Amino acid sequence: MGRLPFIAGNWKMNKTVEEALGLVRELKASISGVEEVEVAVAPPFTALYAVSQELKGSSIHLAAQNLFYEEKGAFTGEVSPLMLKEIGCQYVIIGHSERRQFFGETDETVNRRIKAALGQDLKPIFCIGETLKEREEEKTFSVIERQVEGGLRGIGEERVKSIVIAYEPVWAIGTGKTATPQQAEEVHRFIRKRLEMLYSREIAERIRIQYGGSVTPENIKGMMNQENIDGALVGGASLKPETFSKIVRFKEM
Repeated sequence: MGRLPFIAGNWKMNKTVEEALGLVRELKASISGVEEVEVAVAPPFTALYAVSQELKGSSIHLAAQNLFYEEKGAFTGEVSPLMLKEIGCQYVIIGHSERRQFFGETDETVNRRIKAALGQDLKPIFCIGETLKEREEEKTFSVIERQVEGGLRGIGEERVKSIVIAYEPVWAIGTGKTATPQQAEEVHRFIRKRLEMLYSREIAERIRIQYGGSVTPENIKGMMNQENIDGALVGGASLKPETFSKIVRFKEM
């Protein structure tokens, strides 16, 4: 089954509204004409509405970087799936390693957020990955197994089809270190086998699995040549239109 490659740019806590609009305008021009690659950008919350207006009529999808698992209420500082849906988000990043590391996200809260997103027809980009210590202690596969099963608990076959999984080895995020294509493929293959055991082979073959962790124009082609790598969740390189467009245009390299 052919899976449509999916390249998403996670802008993290960068770009004012004006800067975000400038970036997305340049990006629209630089990836114009690209076919058979799905593209999304995830600006900070403050820029989402403005960027959603700028993206109208383009092929670029809008993603949020997080959400809360209630629709409304006394949750100061949080943003609900209803709010994201209303302003045109189609995707939402959930369980990014920085959320787990700095803001106390757990497999349980990630699971609740995924369910909340799916309840509003938002497509989760569900992030998983091991730390350097866990890799060195040869715990990579047990960590990935726990995160996949914990994050997807209680999510049935129909709804899981809307989820994108992003494997992001924590030791390769913002460090300049990158998993080799072979290291990444080994984990992606493991994730797909876990999905097959949890659901079915058909569903496992359908779900897209991105790689995240210091993705650049120099290493994207090697990643995308792997059988089980279906795209990239791009951090720092997504803040520069020229660099991000090269990643999106990996087929032309």
